[in-house]
Amino acid sequence: MNEIDPRDDRRGLEDTAVLSELNRLVDELDPPPADLVDRVKFAIALESLDVEVARWERAGSFAGVRGGQTGTITFTVDNLTLMVNFTSTGSRHRIDGWLVPAGEHTVEVRVADHKSSCTRADDGGRFVLPDVPAGTTQILVHLVDSRGEPGRTVVTPTIML
Repeated sequence: MNEIDPRDDRRGLEDTAVLSELNRLVDELDPPPADLVDRVKFAIALESLDVEVARWERAGSFAGVRGGQTGTITFTVDNLTLMVNFTSTGSRHRIDGWLVPAGEHTVEVRVADHKSSCTRADDGGRFVLPDVPAGTTQILVHLVDSRGEPGRTVVTPTIML
């Protein structure tokens, strides 16, 4: 049968010591980002909670954005696809984007600790924001219906530029 006596506190102390050491190693070797709390607050601090969150479909070579290269991400939600290309321009970024289906929708880029930047997509769904600061970023697309009336708002997951 089982030779372990649950009243043997020694085993509990050994487990506690092992878990404490594991916790110390995780904190030392893989700590959470220093700005994690700020990034989470930014992600949930939308003025209107009546938004749809788009899914990140393809990362492409997005990791290269920090290295001065370009990166493309595609986001989708229901019947909208948003493809954005990020180009590093020093400490800032240029965002070229395309909406499918096309429409003259308002595109807003939120960057933590900066003012939002807005533009309007053309009738082909293309938009450009030439001077976006680096940081924790979200893109919001404020859709309009066929009559030009405001519709739903779509927001991307948070990304780091």
